[in-house]
Amino acid sequence: MSTFQSNNDSQPSVNTTALPGQDSLALVVVDQNEVSANANSRVPGGGDLQAYTSTINHSKRLHNDLQSLGLKIKWHEDKIKSLRAQSNILYDSILEKRVILGMYHSSAAPIAEDSSLSNGGEDETTEQILKHDKSAAGIWWQLKNIHGTQAPILALSKDVIGIAATLGKVDDENLSRLLSEYLGAENMLAIVCQTRQGLKALETYDRAGSIDESAGLHGLGSSIGRTLNGRFLFICLEDLRPYIGDFVADDSQRRLDLFKPRLPSGECPRGFLDFAVNMVNIETTHLVCSTPSGHGLRETLFYHLFSRTQVYSTRVDMLRARPLITDGAISLDGGIIRAPGMYSLGRREDVDVRFPVPSGASSRPTNYREIENRMKDLKWKREKLLEDLRQERQMLDHAKLDFERKKQEFFMFLGQSSSYATCLGNARSNLTVMR
Repeated sequence: MSTFQSNNDSQPSVNTTALPGQDSLALVVVDQNEVSANANSRVPGGGDLQAYTSTINHSKRLHNDLQSLGLKIKWHEDKIKSLRAQSNILYDSILEKRVILGMYHSSAAPIAEDSSLSNGGEDETTEQILKHDKSAAGIWWQLKNIHGTQAPILALSKDVIGIAATLGKVDDENLSRLLSEYLGAENMLAIVCQTRQGLKALETYDRAGSIDESAGLHGLGSSIGRTLNGRFLFICLEDLRPYIGDFVADDSQRRLDLFKPRLPSGECPRGFLDFAVNMVNIETTHLVCSTPSGHGLRETLFYHLFSRTQVYSTRVDMLRARPLITDGAISLDGGIIRAPGMYSLGRREDVDVRFPVPSGASSRPTNYREIENRMKDLKWKREKLLEDLRQERQMLDHAKLDFERKKQEFFMFLGQSSSYATCLGNARSNLTVMR
């Protein structure tokens, strides 16, 4: 009895294809070398070749089905990603419109009991500063009034930009009160300079390290019969750590493009209006760069004062959003969180020096109805997008379910094919022995 030895005992080559859109990739195994012109030499008979060819074809069909489902899953995932991005853009636009309309409604919010402290324009702010006649801000402002247009060329004031309270305006009287109370009188009366040269001009010292009472603001105060009492706050823009980031696109006020607080759903918490640093309007003359490094007032002074303080419609909204508050928050009905875990309770306190409010700012905007209609249109578009998003998620779930079923079918087929291959191998061995 002669022994027959096959020249094709090596293992079949394996072609593995990764299916797109899957975290756990299914591997499709196809032996493409088995189907060849001399296949009859490796199987007991032609019937085996037909069965084997059918098996290979079925394997390819399963492979194609899995690959098609994988591409379908990826398509739905990409569509969901695109819809989410569009929804976020619409939501940010809605939020901007809500700020404008919300500020109008905030004028009806409860205010301090002392209604005589009505906030007006720049003249009233100036009047309140001058009432602090023995403060550094009050004395410096008198210097400005005495010397008029010549004040900027004086060594004492040429580096001074102004008093913090005069460098920004807000659109609402109630918000002006809240922001001023949040900062406090000391910050509102701070003297703001561009560089450290302003510090040297405002206060000098003798050899013993004591304040020279005859120079700087102290000397000026004595010359007009006003003794400068206590300490005063001096802010040097050059030494502040500025905001580093992007600005809101196409915004003449160069507002900071801060990341808005988001719930797990991707939406902002209820009642969120904006960041305080972006709710202060800066005069055109101060929008130009104010520091040697090219940073303006918003990203230096106001970012230093407010950081990422959030503004909410109501105290309830603000307290509900506590996990998302990183620096501080205020609400238009008088709530104040100065830092996480630090709450200002009790009656509201009016700081007499407040940010100016443009005349008629609390009245309804002329384009109020247009803004309101635009916001309704944006809401409708976003609701439609969210419905499309829900449908895409359902289709994605169905596609994943179909993929899992097809994958199970494929694995079962592999198991059956393996059993068939084992039986076929045994048949070959028996045939060899018989020969």
